Amino acid sequence: MDERVDRPVVEHAPQSRAPRVQRSRLRWLLWLIVLLALAFAGAWFVTHHALRTAGRAGYGRGAGTAPQPVGAATIGKGDIRIILNELGTVNSLDTVTVFTQVNGQMIDVAFKEGQIVKKGEFLAQIDPRPFQAALDQAEGTLAHDTGVLDQAKADLKRFQILGRQDSIAQQQLEDQKYLVEQATGTVAADQGIVENDKVNLAYCHIVSPIDGQIGLRLIDQGNYVQTSNTSGIAVITQMQPISVLFSVPQQNVPAIVKRMRSGATLPVYAYDQGNTTLLATGRLSTVDNQINTTTGTLQMRAVFDNPDETLYPNEFVNARLLVDTMQNVVRVPVPAVQRGAPGTYVYVINTNSTVSVRPIKVGPTDDGYQAVLSGLQPGERVVTDGTDRLSDGIKVTIPPPASAQAATPAQSNGMQPAPDNAAPSQAPGQPGQSPQGQGQHTPGQHAPGQHAQHKQPPQPK
Repeated sequence: MDERVDRPVVEHAPQSRAPRVQRSRLRWLLWLIVLLALAFAGAWFVTHHALRTAGRAGYGRGAGTAPQPVGAATIGKGDIRIILNELGTVNSLDTVTVFTQVNGQMIDVAFKEGQIVKKGEFLAQIDPRPFQAALDQAEGTLAHDTGVLDQAKADLKRFQILGRQDSIAQQQLEDQKYLVEQATGTVAADQGIVENDKVNLAYCHIVSPIDGQIGLRLIDQGNYVQTSNTSGIAVITQMQPISVLFSVPQQNVPAIVKRMRSGATLPVYAYDQGNTTLLATGRLSTVDNQINTTTGTLQMRAVFDNPDETLYPNEFVNARLLVDTMQNVVRVPVPAVQRGAPGTYVYVINTNSTVSVRPIKVGPTDDGYQAVLSGLQPGERVVTDGTDRLSDGIKVTIPPPASAQAATPAQSNGMQPAPDNAAPSQAPGQPGQSPQGQGQHTPGQHAPGQHAQHKQPPQPK
């Protein structure tokens, strides 16, 4: 008999639609992200391509862009001074603090604060009466002892005569000789005391030991002064001549020493602390004998006559030492020199009104010009203004000077230009003109920073 096995019937619940909806949403979100990424990539490509095309067109060869207005200068030759600009301190060659050399009451002060005094000029007086009394006493003692010596010498003379006659003992004659020597010593001591009292009396009359300017009074009249006082009576400072101490780097020392040993006089110019106003002109006097190992510099002293007393002790100044002069060298205006990836370079204006990057080697700088060791020749033109808008190969234009702009409306109003034989406005060699055409603007060129403003004449109706 077959056994019937009943299998359990599993009922499947209807599938939910929630997972299907979630997968659909994720699919749309992924497509949205992809589309946004593609849009961003396309926008970046278009922008980058446009910028690269514009850069190629504007900076590659200058095609399709308007010429850039620039300022220019013509390269020439001139002198370049090698100047070291160092911080210095004014230092007096002689400073004296006046002290009293005797004790006593100060009864007179004869100087005024800030007064210019000469050597030996009277400054102050200490009460001389005690010292005069001591001198009188010493002179009295000297007179007494001098009389005793004279008497001893007279006795010795008589004893010598009697001794030759054997009228006195030889011992008495010898004793008299010793008495004369004792009296001589006493007189010499008395003379020393007299001289000392005279010196003390002279010390009561205080005079200036040097020429110079006296400072503020450190003690007033009526005070009792002593030799142990540390402040003194006044300070006198020599003002003429005066010196400036400054230090130069050790790498510049050989050139300076070589020039000094050749007998050359190296001028030094003292400028104010702002390095704008010339205070005095002097000369290099001496150099120290040791280099400072901490700073790697050597201290030097320059001497100035200082006739107007524009230099004051302990004043900070800028010392400009003229080491040497490079004569008749090629030089370029400082604004034309650029520094970047090629090193030191300038923009040279070509004959076709384009610019070229020209690497150069430069030397010292002086008065707005820099020496050119290589890379430029006299007569070439370089850009001095507007270099921030340039690159190699770009076209440039040089606007006319302001005088040419002013002449255009004047001629349109019927005014005639000046004749060719008119007197020049400035004689050759006057300030403002550089030697051998250096830094002169070429025709049709304006000063740096000034752009041409062309005014059109009125059109007839």
